[in-house]
Amino acid sequence: MEKKKWSDLWLSYDRINELGGTRALIIEGFDAENRIIKSAAKELERGLKGLVGTELVAAGASSNADSAKEISFFRESSVAKEGYEIAGTDSEITVKASDENGILYGVFALLRKIAMGVSVESVNEKSSPSNPLRMINHWDNMDGSIERGYSGESFFFENDDIIINDRTVDYARFMASIGINAIAINNVNVKGAATYLITDRFFDKVKELQDIFADYGIKLYLTINFASPIEIGGLETCDPLDETVISWWKDKAKEVFEKLPGIGGFLVKADSEGRPGPFTYGRTQADGANMLADAVEPFGGIIIWRCFVYNCTQDWRDYKTDRARAGYDYFKEFDGAYRDNVILQIKNGPMDFQVREPVSPLLGGLTKTNQMLEVQLAQEYTGHQIDLFYLIPWFKEVLGFHTYCKEGCDTVADIISGKTMGNKNAGFAAVINTGNDYNWTGNDLAAANLYGFGRLAYDMSLSAEDIAREWVRLTYASSRDKKSEDVLVGMLLDSGDIYEKYTAPLGIGWMVTPNTHYGPSVDGYEYSRWGTYHRADHHAIGVDRSDKGTGYAQQYYKKNADMYNDPDTCPEELLLFFHRIPYTYKLKSGQTLIQYIYDSHFEGACQAKELMEKWGSLKDAVPKDVYERVMERFRLQVENANEWRDQINSYFYRKSGIPDEKGRKIY
Repeated sequence: MEKKKWSDLWLSYDRINELGGTRALIIEGFDAENRIIKSAAKELERGLKGLVGTELVAAGASSNADSAKEISFFRESSVAKEGYEIAGTDSEITVKASDENGILYGVFALLRKIAMGVSVESVNEKSSPSNPLRMINHWDNMDGSIERGYSGESFFFENDDIIINDRTVDYARFMASIGINAIAINNVNVKGAATYLITDRFFDKVKELQDIFADYGIKLYLTINFASPIEIGGLETCDPLDETVISWWKDKAKEVFEKLPGIGGFLVKADSEGRPGPFTYGRTQADGANMLADAVEPFGGIIIWRCFVYNCTQDWRDYKTDRARAGYDYFKEFDGAYRDNVILQIKNGPMDFQVREPVSPLLGGLTKTNQMLEVQLAQEYTGHQIDLFYLIPWFKEVLGFHTYCKEGCDTVADIISGKTMGNKNAGFAAVINTGNDYNWTGNDLAAANLYGFGRLAYDMSLSAEDIAREWVRLTYASSRDKKSEDVLVGMLLDSGDIYEKYTAPLGIGWMVTPNTHYGPSVDGYEYSRWGTYHRADHHAIGVDRSDKGTGYAQQYYKKNADMYNDPDTCPEELLLFFHRIPYTYKLKSGQTLIQYIYDSHFEGACQAKELMEKWGSLKDAVPKDVYERVMERFRLQVENANEWRDQINSYFYRKSGIPDEKGRKIY
């Protein structure tokens, strides 16, 4: 048998017990021929056979085993939408749900419990999704490349065509297993062949792909080119208030939803980084989003409109224009002006997935508009899936942030779940970190971020440690032991702090190599058009975003605005994001700012080496190929950490003229 060309990630179903026998599947209240129920039954059969050697048979089928042992799929209207209840005894396992997705998620939860060592008779869990929409955004291009992809080429596209094979099915299984219910397959920067995904050129293959997703309860979304009326429609404009443009999109939406019944809708990036949009015609973002929303509304479609809109031709000499302000400035004024089938997708911070930045003030700043949180798994600025960076603790910080938009219901988690405003069009989206590498994520350990996002999006009450421990047990079940598990979980939990220590300090961000965004280049963006400045001179570093500077801090509700506005109350991990600080400024630790820079970078580089040594201790606890792939990543991470340490420390020593108190080597 030919070796599979991709791994099974956390669904390997390695044998953990030998229960054997058979169990009869009983389906009550659901159509056994429903596509999702069939997928659930198939997954259950596969998982039970792999994990415990138990065969699944149809109810009433002859068997030499104890025929009293059953598994039931049971419709229970009291269970929340897409939620499930699972309970086990020695003779029966019941999966209850009010809909087919709930049954599917219940099956995956059951198999997850068994794979983690829970006995069948002890299985007992109730769960319902925290977020209505739990979405993956692919940045795959149709030529096969992936923007900010660090795990090989696309497994959706090649040579301007769509690829569909067994890997597509496995991918859908993986996503369903962590609760994902929506996927946008193509890059937000739509160009070339991708513009034609909404035409007859690709409808047949898109429909085939959509059907695979539908088998696993996932809605397909397409990212569209706002300039489509010009590029494929032959019009001279894409002005959202032009009647010919409005008519063109209505006709196009009708065609798309007829050819692709069940499609979720469209994702749109407009007026950003060279993409066309309503600003081109003096219109508002609401004008553009609402025009498309009206076109898809008759078919139940959703428009997801990204808020990553800013002036990317800034003059570095301009100290007042502040990229961080842009999202709030462009969208806050029109709060409440968007159609109910529009969701604004907002990045976790006001800049662009930096190692440390504050939560975007748009989250909670908008109180009458549907909102989704967007995060990035692809590690564009957090190590390219070379350096270890477990992102879930960071996401948990964002979700727990109090915006003060509504008393008692004001966290980011409250807002994106729909709890704050009582809306159903809300959710959590991530830019995915996959490619066609054998292990899907380049660095085997980066799969913890993919698994973690899905689990967190479905259940925001889970802790970062709970998720890490689940992933470790499921992924390395065949060779795990408690000591090795603890080492690896600890590495994951420590990794983000370590990376932050040896890269850009105290929220300043952007000291990365231009274009690639991997490795240090302190002044790489300092005189560029992108609005990403640190403003360091021989006295101080940082951007004044207080009421005496750009005023960005005042975009928050008063309690947060006051906190951020004063360097004495501003959280120190964000100090240089909000304030311009002298090198001699004393931090709460007693360190001067310059000494903190030296100490943190030496410490971070040292801890990166310790991570590599800890991985070395796991040589016999993980498969040989995994060990070798990841060890090579750690070697690269140590080199990267040393380069960051030496470049950052040398730069600021040369700027400030202040030596390291500990006399360490600085160049």
